[in-house]
Amino acid sequence: MNNNEARNLWISVAVGLFSVFLIYSYTQEKSAEITKKFGLKKRVVIAIKQINAMETINETMLKIVERPVDFIEPGALNNPDHAIGLVALTPIQANEQILKNKIIEPGPVTGLSLQVAPNKRAITLPVDKIRGVAKLIKPGDRIDLLAALDIGQGRKQKKEIKTIMQDVIILATGLRVTNELPRLYEKVGGDEYIKNISSDTSFDTITVEVSPKDAQSLVYILSTSPGSLFMTLRHPSDHIKFRIPTTSINNVLGIAKVVLNRPVQKRRVPAKVIKPKKPKPKTGGFINL
Repeated sequence: MNNNEARNLWISVAVGLFSVFLIYSYTQEKSAEITKKFGLKKRVVIAIKQINAMETINETMLKIVERPVDFIEPGALNNPDHAIGLVALTPIQANEQILKNKIIEPGPVTGLSLQVAPNKRAITLPVDKIRGVAKLIKPGDRIDLLAALDIGQGRKQKKEIKTIMQDVIILATGLRVTNELPRLYEKVGGDEYIKNISSDTSFDTITVEVSPKDAQSLVYILSTSPGSLFMTLRHPSDHIKFRIPTTSINNVLGIAKVVLNRPVQKRRVPAKVIKPKKPKPKTGGFINL
């Protein structure tokens, strides 16, 4: 490479670097102008697609973008975790910012249907302190349901206890719903106040989630003997289902079930039938006709 070629190469490199510098300076200048005109940018959560009213928001519906401060609406969220699991009060369009006043915790306002799993049913059961673990149960707890039923008729009627369902989740206690803030707005006279229901035991019903078949069984028990249902509380991590036999008065008293032996019947031997002997044919010089 001669001196002219080397000089041309260095000139080209210098021109290229100078061009990059000019482009960088131009973009910085334009960025400064935009920042001066619209203000600084901040993160904001927007909807990727349309979210319908009363639809539960999940992570696939949201994304974080940067917008000029002047274009961020009051109450807009900057963290998607603050919206995931909540319910849209009104329709939210794609690219629309997620506002605090457009989402709400699941509760009586949003209805109970959002809490029910697909292919399951919600059914309400009566409860008191004796049958309902002193009303120390809360939404989200898991219980077993036991039934005290009269079996048989007349003198043969007896009471039996059977665990009919296990690991049943409680969706609501009274008006308190799973994932709902434990507050209840009440109005006394002309004043309104907020009542904390996290320790409230004034409810007399619970709502549980069961299969359609189990719901039908519970309706049968409620229609025939509504006071026969009892509940036992499970540990949150205990999901094991046991095969529990029915309990009767004999089991409680430790009385073994007596099985009466049937009298042995003698086998009848059929009478022996004596067949008459056939007469022997006569023999002689004559031919029997």
